[in-house]
Amino acid sequence: MQTPDWGALEAVDGVRLSWNVWPNSRMEAQKCVVPFGALVTPRKVLPEMPVVPYDPIRCKGCAACLNPYARVDFNAKLWICPFCYTRNHFPQHYASISETNLPAELFPTYTTIEYQLQRPAGSPPAYMFVVDVCLIEEELSALKQSLTQALSLLPENASVGLITYGTHVHVHELGFDECPKSYVFRGSKEFTSQQIQDQLFRSTGGARPRPGQQTNGAAVTGHQSKFLVPLADCEFQLTSVLEELSRDSFSALPDCRPARCTGTAVAVAATLLASSVSNIPARAMLFVGGPATDGGGQVVGKELETAMRSHKDIAKGAAPFMNKATKYYETVATQLCTNGHCLDVFACSLDQVGLAEMKVCAEKTGGMVVLAESFANTVFKTSFARMFTTEGEDALGVSSGGVFEVITSRDVKTAGCVGPCAALDKKTLPGAIADVPVGSGGTTAWKLCSLSNDTSLAVFFEPANRGDGKDGTQTAPQQQSQQFFLQFVTMCTVPGGETRLRVTTTTRRWTEGANINDIAAGFDQEAGAALIARQLTWKMETEDEFDCPAATRWLDRSLIRLCQRFGDYRKDDPASFQLMPQFSIYPQFMFNLRRSQFVQVFNNSPDETAYYRMILWRENVLNSLVMIQPTLMAYSFNGPPEPVLLDVCSIAPDRILVLDAYFSVVIFHGQTIAQWRKANYQEQPEHEAFKQLLEAPKADAQEILGRRFPVPRLVDCDQHGSQARFLLAKLNPSATYNSAGMGGGSSDIIFTDDVSLQVFMEHLKRLAVAS
Repeated sequence: MQTPDWGALEAVDGVRLSWNVWPNSRMEAQKCVVPFGALVTPRKVLPEMPVVPYDPIRCKGCAACLNPYARVDFNAKLWICPFCYTRNHFPQHYASISETNLPAELFPTYTTIEYQLQRPAGSPPAYMFVVDVCLIEEELSALKQSLTQALSLLPENASVGLITYGTHVHVHELGFDECPKSYVFRGSKEFTSQQIQDQLFRSTGGARPRPGQQTNGAAVTGHQSKFLVPLADCEFQLTSVLEELSRDSFSALPDCRPARCTGTAVAVAATLLASSVSNIPARAMLFVGGPATDGGGQVVGKELETAMRSHKDIAKGAAPFMNKATKYYETVATQLCTNGHCLDVFACSLDQVGLAEMKVCAEKTGGMVVLAESFANTVFKTSFARMFTTEGEDALGVSSGGVFEVITSRDVKTAGCVGPCAALDKKTLPGAIADVPVGSGGTTAWKLCSLSNDTSLAVFFEPANRGDGKDGTQTAPQQQSQQFFLQFVTMCTVPGGETRLRVTTTTRRWTEGANINDIAAGFDQEAGAALIARQLTWKMETEDEFDCPAATRWLDRSLIRLCQRFGDYRKDDPASFQLMPQFSIYPQFMFNLRRSQFVQVFNNSPDETAYYRMILWRENVLNSLVMIQPTLMAYSFNGPPEPVLLDVCSIAPDRILVLDAYFSVVIFHGQTIAQWRKANYQEQPEHEAFKQLLEAPKADAQEILGRRFPVPRLVDCDQHGSQARFLLAKLNPSATYNSAGMGGGSSDIIFTDDVSLQVFMEHLKRLAVAS
């Protein structure tokens, strides 16, 4: 039986559902194990999507937008909403519509349409650079070079500001031409928003700026123009300040970390933006090179003998600063969200910086996060430069001020959303909210302070018992009863300053809960794996008792229940077990998920784990699957590059392998290939084919690096070399040090006690068929 190409549907609407046929009762839905949900990419580039220069028509009952599934009475000039069945009259300017004269939103093929709202152009964006000066000279020099380069990439009408921090926080007054001038906040003290405003603006008579005033085409004026100045007016001065920027003058004591007040600097930046450009696109860009040791958001003591908290410390309650720092950053995140601003974090350090505590600021505001070892590292430099690219295929297409809204049929409840968003207090209809939230729940609308073309949100649903009369709902009319509808409405300001509203309306059908084959035929195992990964990591982030062993058990039990429900087998006969084609590779995804860095925290710091999960929460299905189950390509003299099994048996001496694990790309040379390369065979004219074989993987790896954000780490290694561990850690250990085959001679072996996929599947079959 041929499984549908769910990816082709995603290419049309940017929406992918885990189940495309839903059981019509809540009890039967619970037996399906994998959550009912959709992965939505609200700003996905859709070449076929129409853009119309007017505002949408909305239903007066549920606020759904007019769409191709609405029933239209052309004679009476009214339409019936497919969500709440309210009868709506068309406005006057739609008086000429007929079956042969339809507006774009009623075309059957235009299930996704974008409206160019008739609003004045938005204000130019504002950028507040928050720079750590506790770095060593080499790091500070590399950072200053990247910042100076960024100024040349910004639009001239963008407003820019600069805050530097170390022992104290310095807010630089860029509107003062005579000499460098800054306002200083003591780093060891926690300031309220009012205190920060008073200190920054009291010298100008105590009056604070009115947000949104316009000057020279930019949203800066009066008092605030001291700190946020149009780039065209201050580029020379800001460049001079950056060039003269030096390390913190308060050097660290012996055997102590430097005094670094990261939290205070972030709070000052958030308050300054709130006072100056409230509800205008603005980004606070934090550059941090070490842990906060002072003030609000402190994550570790100054003494070097006090180690940074580990996962084990957090589990034992031995991380004394963590709870207080997390609450501190939650307050800052709320302030940023309220004003529509976001925090980008560029953490470049060999040590942890406290990203696990401050992640809430980036998560709720949709800020970009980049984790690297150094500010001189290609990962940081390339990722940071791409933030400002506005044209070409590698442009991120960063939009701002977004609101994402979900409207569902009466029999579908919204459980919540997992992604870079903050919940708004909005409910479309009574009974539209599920009782048990998943992610950010209790609402049908979320705020997206910042989102890119690739930002994906996971929306979780709960099928309700149809026609049960609860919550005042009524049974749907008979002709509509086999279908249900979902509408995703996203309004945001695009990089050009226009306000756009994108409406995606999709429909799926109900079936009887006992009709297992019908339900199974609509299962998208790739979307299901991505949704399970988000739900699992959300539970690990929010539930204290849900640690790694508990998460692995939960995942295993879920998989066993799914196999029992949709497998074909005879009781107590593992050899008879078979899965339908729609579920064939789902167990493999779960095997790799339970081994992945999202679940297993061993050998990862809390900062790294937080970073990996943040990226997972904002990527689409395809990228999520690459994170869960990396792709492996083989290059050899025998033919063109080909995908091979993610297994140790794929290693061969005369092969080059390229592993794409999303966060890193590994070029792995087999032993023979590495020896030939070291002997410089590629430089001899008669070995031109070998030269091309060496270059092909590098070109493909560079192509991956060029299209991805954050830019992955590139690892070039040889078989049996020290960095080969980056590949071996991801491979299925079918040949280990204690297995009989010992790698089959030419292949490699992995020194691990982890079970292989084959053993995992044998145990799964045995447990699934057990009485």
